[in-house]
Amino acid sequence: MQKKINIQNKRARFEYEILDKYTAGIVLTGTEIKSIRLSKASIAESFCEFNEGGELFVVNMNIEEYAYGTHYNHKPKTERKLLLQKQELRKLHKEVKNSGNTIVPLRVFLTDKGLAKMDIALAKGKKLYDKRETIKDRDNKRNLDRIKKAYK
Repeated sequence: MQKKINIQNKRARFEYEILDKYTAGIVLTGTEIKSIRLSKASIAESFCEFNEGGELFVVNMNIEEYAYGTHYNHKPKTERKLLLQKQELRKLHKEVKNSGNTIVPLRVFLTDKGLAKMDIALAKGKKLYDKRETIKDRDNKRNLDRIKKAYK
């Protein structure tokens, strides 16, 4: 039985307001999927963008080189194609082009079949006061949980 792989972008929910979520497949080579299975990937500073042909790519996704790979090993920071339905791609492209939203990766995971998938989100950047509000809400929730625990 293989362990669950769940590589997350924790800063995305803090930096952006999530509007809509999608699950996309990732086009990977052999050594890239082996590194992901070993949890040697990071999507902390990555983002998604469209090319001239209307295809969606994830940029700045870091997948470390496979330790046992030979000269066929992959480059750690290359653009990787994301696979979505045509109507989803059209909708995302229209939203990004017209309203100035962005597409950020939220997490990379493996399915039961062993395929690598990525949860992406259509997001809008938060202002500084929105970030302060998020921090305040998180602190209030933590204090409330602490009080509830002490009361029991």
